[in-house]
Amino acid sequence: MNKSMLKKIPYSCQTISQDDIQAVIKVLKTSFLTCGPKVGEFEKALAKYVGCKEAVVVSSGTAALHVAYFALGIKEGDEVITTPLTFSATSAGFCYLGAKPVFCDISPDTLNISPKEIEKKITKKTKAISVVDFAGLPCNYEVLKKIAKKYKLPLIADACHSFGGEYFGKKVGTLADLTCLSFHPVKGITTGEGGAILTNNSKLAQKMRVFRHHGAVKNPKKGGWYYEIKDLGYNYRLTDLQCALGISQLKKLDNFIKRRREIAQKYRNVFAGLEEILLQEEPKGVKSAYHLFVVQFKTKNRKAIYEALKAKGIFTQVHYVPLHFQPAYQKFGYKKGDFPNTEKYYSQCLSLPIYPTLTKAQQAYVISTLKALLKK
Repeated sequence: MNKSMLKKIPYSCQTISQDDIQAVIKVLKTSFLTCGPKVGEFEKALAKYVGCKEAVVVSSGTAALHVAYFALGIKEGDEVITTPLTFSATSAGFCYLGAKPVFCDISPDTLNISPKEIEKKITKKTKAISVVDFAGLPCNYEVLKKIAKKYKLPLIADACHSFGGEYFGKKVGTLADLTCLSFHPVKGITTGEGGAILTNNSKLAQKMRVFRHHGAVKNPKKGGWYYEIKDLGYNYRLTDLQCALGISQLKKLDNFIKRRREIAQKYRNVFAGLEEILLQEEPKGVKSAYHLFVVQFKTKNRKAIYEALKAKGIFTQVHYVPLHFQPAYQKFGYKKGDFPNTEKYYSQCLSLPIYPTLTKAQQAYVISTLKALLKK
């Protein structure tokens, strides 16, 4: 394989085509770069795609989580149950509001939060359950919804990895009370930066729309200029430029997922027979969006493999350093050793290249290079 190709194997990247570019250029020639018609158009397209009533677009996946927790009334002194195997945004969103993260260990087969552990952690202070569809694999929503209903708790899906995935024929976005998405460049579709919250609750949707726009509410009776700030909100708006890109990208999501799943299946066909490698289980009836393709090495040194692949032009990544390892979360009393399944996974995991434009030749090179390293 030539050197120019080697330089083009990141662990992930955006997929942008000419129609995406033209969609953005078209908006640049209009009067609305932000706060215009493309925002509502994108929201309607998202809601239609998943089959929910409401979609609220915001400036990032992090903003989506923060807005969702605010809408649910999470406040200081509350507890939210979640997983330590995620990016900080999952917990930071409610920590901003003064709530405490209550971490639950993962199931070692799916790498998603363990429902059995959740029930052990519920207290009178628990105000929500926030789960992560890790690597794009939807959680066990049948069990999770039963737990949420039993304890009368809202269920939030951090689906920043799993947009386009399915759970027994139901699309991600219809499986929880609130579902949060990310449109970062490495996610299923991109708006550069961006996010959304999907829900069937119109009252919460309206609350979220106000919060993303500084908390401002207009009152035409007092004048076309008049507005009131009833709750302090944020500028979490998504621009028309970004929404135009999102609308264009959404039309291709199914094809993007199809290609990701083809790449994942090729990896599975090869690595399933290698004793050294552990793979994330994809349960029957569950369709992963394969935002990531993660492998675990039973005995090999992960750092050594990471560096060796990098030297060969293959850029991998580690998802994630567990949150309870992070200084910002240790103030809540967590320490190493608290979540053994998460920690074991972290010690031996690596995310391999997967994105729609990864070619067959590039994937073959990744596979052959990794197999050669495992034989050493």
